[in-house]
Amino acid sequence: MPAKKKSSAKLKSVKPSGKREESFFELVYEVARQIPKGRVTSYGAIAACLGTKLSARMVGWAMNGAGKVKPKVPAHRVVNRNGLLSGKYHFKTPDAMENLLKKEGVKVKNDTVVDFDKKFWNPAEELGF
Repeated sequence: MPAKKKSSAKLKSVKPSGKREESFFELVYEVARQIPKGRVTSYGAIAACLGTKLSARMVGWAMNGAGKVKPKVPAHRVVNRNGLLSGKYHFKTPDAMENLLKKEGVKVKNDTVVDFDKKFWNPAEELGF
């Protein structure tokens, strides 16, 4: 397994409970914006990072609406816990998510990230939680 780079970016003033003045969706977007190109994370990993590990579905709902958010959110880098592109139908075309990942060097086969464990970015570890 290749050495992981520590992200120099940190979440802004998130309390251990995950609460802040901003909405949960905004916190999800803040974490997703820090996913490096060529890496992926899961809905559950983002939820756990925010202190609400049982809220993976809510992270999914946030990703569903991410296309309308500014600054941009790389929602294509968020997949399910098995590396499946479960959100692909929420993009303009069903193959857009896969194409965006491939542009970043992420291989996808049968709607699943190849070498998911090597491409996985754990926000709790990388952001120092």
